[in-house]
Amino acid sequence: MINYRILAGSILLGASVFISGCQSGNPVGNAFNLGDKNNQQAAQSTDLPEGAIRESELRAYCPPITLRSGTTFFRTYQKGGQDDPAKIIYQASITDVTRACTYNNGSFGVTVAVAGKVVPGPVGTTGSITMPIRVAVLRGDEVVYSKLFPHTVAISDTSGATQFIFNDPSIVVPGNADRSVQIIVGYDEGPTRSR
Repeated sequence: MINYRILAGSILLGASVFISGCQSGNPVGNAFNLGDKNNQQAAQSTDLPEGAIRESELRAYCPPITLRSGTTFFRTYQKGGQDDPAKIIYQASITDVTRACTYNNGSFGVTVAVAGKVVPGPVGTTGSITMPIRVAVLRGDEVVYSKLFPHTVAISDTSGATQFIFNDPSIVVPGNADRSVQIIVGYDEGPTRSR
């Protein structure tokens, strides 16, 4: 037979131990680094290891990358075969882009990464292809950064695609990162102009 007085006493004793534990420094919170606001602020204000990302940076706005129509493909042709599909040596395309931002007082930095592939055309050979990749940053209508990179990819196999990755880690944009800033990446066969 169950003794209800002993059961009620056990429940009451367990509840009082739990409540006293919650009031004495929050051991569960401490075990998971969920201390009070003062402890969290103190932890955030300490120096972080090199390369660590602050919570404020995770929440900050980082402008997206735009790929404009007609700038995601690049082709090389045999001499005299411009625009002839049967004379394509290589076809390259941008397949993915990403970026990461760092924040300073009065400016912010951006690292842009581009992934793509090169596929040999009907007259493809082993060798290399140099692709003109432009990275530009606009604030409204103003160009605040623009650089053209001759990115070379070695082709050792003409039976399939060759993957490539390109990155530009040196972008510095004056002012704050806001929604008026746009990053543009693409192939640019026009005149070389950098800023």
